[in-house]
This record gives sequence, structure tokens and C-alpha cells, in this order.
Amino acid sequence: MGKRPVVPPVDLDNQSVSVRGPEPVRRSAFSQANCDRTQPFRPQDDTCRTLYNAFRRGAKLSNNGPCIGWREGTGPYQWLHYNESLLRARNFAAGLIATGLTPGQKTSVGILMQNRPEWTLVEQGCYCFNIITVPLYDALGEDTCAYVIDKTCLSVVVVDSDARLSGLLNTRPRRLEKIVCTHHPAPDLLKRAADLAVTVVGFAEMEREGGKAQIAEKPPRPEDTATICFTAGTGDTPRGIVLTHANVTSSVHALLLQLDSCAPNSGDVLMSYLPLAHMLERICEAVLFSQGGSVGYWSGDLHDLPSDLSALRPTVVPMVPRQLNRLKDRAVAWAAGSGLRRRLLKWALSAKQAEVDRSVVRNDSLWDRLVLRPTRASLGGRVRLVVVGSAPTAPAVLNFARCALGCTVLEGYGQTECSGACTLTVPGDMRPGQVGPPLACCDVKLVDVPDMGYYTVCGEGEVCIRGSNVFKGYFGDPARTDEVLDKQGWLHTGDIGQWTKHGTLRIIDRRKHMFKLAQGEYVSPERVEAVYLRSRYISQLLVHGDSLKSCVVAVVVPEVAELKAWAATAGLRGTLSVLCQTQAVKDMILADMDRLATEARLKGFEQVKDIYLHPDRFSAQNSLLTAGQKPRRPEMRRYFKPQLDDLYAKLRQCADI
Repeated sequence: MGKRPVVPPVDLDNQSVSVRGPEPVRRSAFSQANCDRTQPFRPQDDTCRTLYNAFRRGAKLSNNGPCIGWREGTGPYQWLHYNESLLRARNFAAGLIATGLTPGQKTSVGILMQNRPEWTLVEQGCYCFNIITVPLYDALGEDTCAYVIDKTCLSVVVVDSDARLSGLLNTRPRRLEKIVCTHHPAPDLLKRAADLAVTVVGFAEMEREGGKAQIAEKPPRPEDTATICFTAGTGDTPRGIVLTHANVTSSVHALLLQLDSCAPNSGDVLMSYLPLAHMLERICEAVLFSQGGSVGYWSGDLHDLPSDLSALRPTVVPMVPRQLNRLKDRAVAWAAGSGLRRRLLKWALSAKQAEVDRSVVRNDSLWDRLVLRPTRASLGGRVRLVVVGSAPTAPAVLNFARCALGCTVLEGYGQTECSGACTLTVPGDMRPGQVGPPLACCDVKLVDVPDMGYYTVCGEGEVCIRGSNVFKGYFGDPARTDEVLDKQGWLHTGDIGQWTKHGTLRIIDRRKHMFKLAQGEYVSPERVEAVYLRSRYISQLLVHGDSLKSCVVAVVVPEVAELKAWAATAGLRGTLSVLCQTQAVKDMILADMDRLATEARLKGFEQVKDIYLHPDRFSAQNSLLTAGQKPRRPEMRRYFKPQLDDLYAKLRQCADI
């Protein structure tokens, strides 16, 4: 691969430009970005402005190459090629229409499945007849799924397991008439469905019906709705985010433009395992399909994911920060076995970091072969592009990934409301702690947040987005739409951003979730948590405050490998649960947190005064995180109320008022 640095597509010191006007608005520095933001972004291929056309573009570019793949057990991946995928997708949707479904924008189809080939077949089949897709997912819960089905008038939902079929029957949404199964349901579930007047049919049966029917396709227009994505929420009623074909394809083309030489092509293979119900995975797959690439679906079990990666050997892998954390943790755990390994890993990362700082991307150095090969092999050994999103990535973790994987690792920022992406770091920019310049399909501005002390004159404020990737509103909810989408078309994200001197965006805070302490000080828990998460000993934490108290406390989930390594040097033994109850461990972590608070210049009232060490990770399974891995703060406060109350009771300096 050599030692040549990556040539960036723009000047890395001037990655965005100011737009003349009354407000400080910034726009991509790419020449194609100079267009009217009130109009849809014009892609280089103007015939590809719907997801229907984008998939067909991929079929042409790939020359009917491999499209969607899966594996049975531990066997090799099997593939459907593009033309067969298109035929099966069309036949499936035609089968729904032949058995009573009406084509067009007044009809929606629900998808309640893990990532698998049928997910894409249903989606593309719906687009053949301008039908809207509504993704459903387990984290919504049975009652919320029923709410979504009734709100969007879903008469048909496609499922892939008895558990999901049973969940739908448990609540029996009144709008639901038909459930299509990709599997063979248990007889008792078929009887329950019949008793509830719900028709259950097989996926293959729908394909056969559609193959016999002579139904002309009804392709969508760019302005037609493609999908309605419901957020899991953190306690509120979920919001249905309405995205048009133009919204999504605007992001697709803008991402391809910004990826430049790293953009996927027909030879690329993507591993699909992040939830397709969320826009990060959805937009990544849309990019691959539009370029004629292949998508291989995981087997559905995290324990089998390493085997899936080894069998598929993907070249493109979307990831979230916690997965990069695990890569780093495994490398550190390997090195902890001996002093020689620790030194080798330190030398390897130091040598690779020197190259990364010069924008050199390679995986064939001596250090790659001797020390870092296992990390790269854990993703299949062929990965050339990793895109990270959904949450901020710690700079140290991002640096490790770029060094150890020897591939292009880019970090993006966005929301479902802007089709999943509005900024992305550009190839060649290796500076961590920022999420890149605006994409060419949107403008970004910051607005003052006086109550938090953020002002645009200082280059800080709430991030607002306007462009052809921004959604049209929340489904059937104009009041909540008006809360985030102003009359000028600006989406108010609730995130606090800061412009860097290079014209890139840095996310530094969150407007929501602030709490007020006893003496009137406002604390942003997400900002404080970002400081403490830099500790090598902390994997997760919840910072908590009370309006009747004058300081903050926290629940901390330790980083297992780091804690056990420290405990060994300190002569401490025991399980993680035992270590979490050891005062010496608590004192050590608190001391490290105090160091970070001092370095970050946290105000006194922002600094955590006491912690409770919790041995189990926060997750969607224990209802402490959303499906998108965001904290459910009200639920977390209820769950840890005894421990939080106990912390305050022990803190004499925190007086009740």
C-alpha cells in the first residue's frame, strides 16, 4: 500500500464556507454544494432521485452482480444477484396487491424483522408500487408497536420469528389484518391468529401470487414519502419521522461526493448488523446499493458476529462507538498478559499514529503484521472503510481504530430527521474530536442558547440544519413538528455544536436533559459525562443532580479489562461485583475523575462528588438505553433511585434546602 498520504478532496484548513446573509450559516466547500438550499440537491446522476431508481442504478453498475447475501449456520454466504432481487421484491409486493392491498401513497407496510434479505426485498418491493415502509423493532415494545400500527393504518406487517408474531397477536392492533411470515409459524400461533381474525401467510406464498399477477409497477416520485421511522423515545410517545425519496437520495449523493476516492463501488461488500430500523444502517446500505455493491446480513446473534465477519470478509463496515471501544478493549486485554506485549502494543500504536498524523492509511507495515493483525482480522481482514455514527467517539478510541485497522475511519453526525447524516469527516482528515463539514445537500448554522452560555459570536450554539435531506415533519403531529422545524425550514436538533478553525463541526453538548441544582446552577449531564468518559476505567456512567441538592453524583459502570488490570497490580482479587464494592477501587476511580474534571475545568458544582459502581452495563435489554443506544434518563433515575439517594445521604456537603 505504501506510505503515500491520502489526498483530501478539499482544503483541510477550509472545509466549509460562510454563506452571505443575516445569520452565520456554513456550507460545504465542495464546488457542487453551491446551490439553492430551498430546492432538492441535484445529484450528478439526475435520473437517480428515488430509492427505486437508485437500486436499479446499482443493478446496472454491477452488471447484475451479487446483491444481498446470507448464510445458513456456519456455512458460506449465499447470494441473490441484483436482477433476481428486483424480481423477487416486485413479486412480493405484487402478491400483497393481488390479495387486497392498494398501491400508492395511502398505503403503508410494516417491517418487524432483524436485518435479513427479506427486509430489503420488502422495502424495494414497496417502492415498486409507491408504498410507504414503516420499520418496527423490538425496543419499541408491544404496546408501542400496536400504537404505531394503528396510527399509520398498517394492515400488513412482515415478521421473521414466532416471538415477533406472538407480540403482535398479544396486543392485536385493530388496524392489523395480515401478517406475512418469513418462517413457518407454530400451530398454536396460527390458531391464535385465526381466533383474532388475523390472516397469516408465508413470504414465499406472496411471491408466488405476485408472480402470477400481471400488475404494472407504479414508481415513486422524488417528493413522495419513502418511509416513516418511529423513534423509540425516552419516555414520550414515539414520533413518526416522514422521509421522502428525495430526502434520502439527497443524503446518498452528498455522502458519495464527500467520500470521494473512498466511495463504495460495485466490488465492495458491506456487513449489515446495525438495526435497519434506524437511518444509520439504512443510509449506508442505500449508498452501497446505489453503487452496485453487495450487502451481507449477519446471522442475528452477537455471539456469531465474529464468525459472520470472518465468512463475509466485508470491505465496508458501519459501526457505533461502543464497538470501537470493544476493539480497543480486546487489544488492551491481550497486551495485559505480559510486559513485552504491553511494550509491543505501545510501540506499534506510536509508530502507526505518526503515520496517521501524516494522513497515511496502510495495513502492511511491520507493526501491522506483528502486533495489529488480530484487530484487523476481527473485522474479516479486508475492511477498507469504517463509518462511525450515532454517538460521539472518544478521540483515543478513534485514533486506536485508525492505527489498528489500517483503513479509512470516518465519523459522521446526523439525526433521523435529516435522513441520518448532515456532516461527515473527509478522507485524509485524521483529527479526532470533530464530525466534519456539512454535506453538500444541507446548510448548518448555530443559534444562541443563552441559558446554557452558548453564543454564536463565540462559534457555539444549537445546531440547526436546512436542506433537501431534512424531513417534512412528524406523522400526524403538527404541534411537535413546529417544535423542531421553524418557518424558514431549519431543523433545530437540540445538540450544541462548535465550529473549529478548520470549518468542521464539533458536538459539545445537548440542550435537553439539563437539570437545576439547589442554588440555581444549571448542569448539562451529557457535557459532564463526556469529560468523565475519557477515563480509561469508565465504560458508562449516569450523572445525576437534584434541585434540592447542591452537587452531582454518578452511577459508574467500570471498564472491565482496565479495572482488572489495575486490581492485579494493586493486589486486589475478586469478581467484578466484588471489585465494585471495594473502597480502594472506588477511591481510585474517583481520583481519576477528579483529575479529568480539573483538566477540563469543570465548575465546582459540575464535578461529581461521589459514585456508585455498578457491575452490569446499561443496555436496551434492561431498558436503560434506547434501541439507538441513547440513555433513558427517567428510567435510569428510577432504576438507581436507592443508590442515588444513598449517595446523597452520605454526602454531608450536599445539604437539603
